[in-house]
Amino acid sequence: MNGKLINDDMSLKIIEVTEKLVTERGANSVNVKQVLSALGITNRVFYNRFSNIEEVLDKVYERMALKIRESLINGIDSTKDFFEQIIEIVTNTLVRSYENKMHFNLYFFENDSLYQSNFEWWMSEIKKIIEYAKSRGYIKDLDTNVMSYTIWCFIRGYNADALGRGIKK
Repeated sequence: MNGKLINDDMSLKIIEVTEKLVTERGANSVNVKQVLSALGITNRVFYNRFSNIEEVLDKVYERMALKIRESLINGIDSTKDFFEQIIEIVTNTLVRSYENKMHFNLYFFENDSLYQSNFEWWMSEIKKIIEYAKSRGYIKDLDTNVMSYTIWCFIRGYNADALGRGIKK
């Protein structure tokens, strides 16, 4: 092998089957043998594409994180009620986060907290909403950074993350 891993349709099938197994059994219960069995493939097919099961779980995590982000992708529609949209965004995010937590258990949330790019994406999107609310006069006199972080922690259920990042009381 030349050191490069193959990225093809089989790689996607491995990711999809792993995601299905995670949904059924939880991330901590999934192993390479189960993926091989579910797909009817050999070790060689798997290891030509991934170094280990953790690498596949990282890809599954990324897919799940993107599904959660879908709640914010469309932004705020100025023709609709602002507060109803916020309630819908928060509800969708909480439901998707909870569903993923049920299937991915601690793996998902431990890794989610570690990815700085994910944290920055959420902060940026939440800040946009807060700035929109400020521009419309819905909210006043608050620190956008602190409020964005507080909302992110609330939506994602990260009491420990807030403490870990040193948020002040």
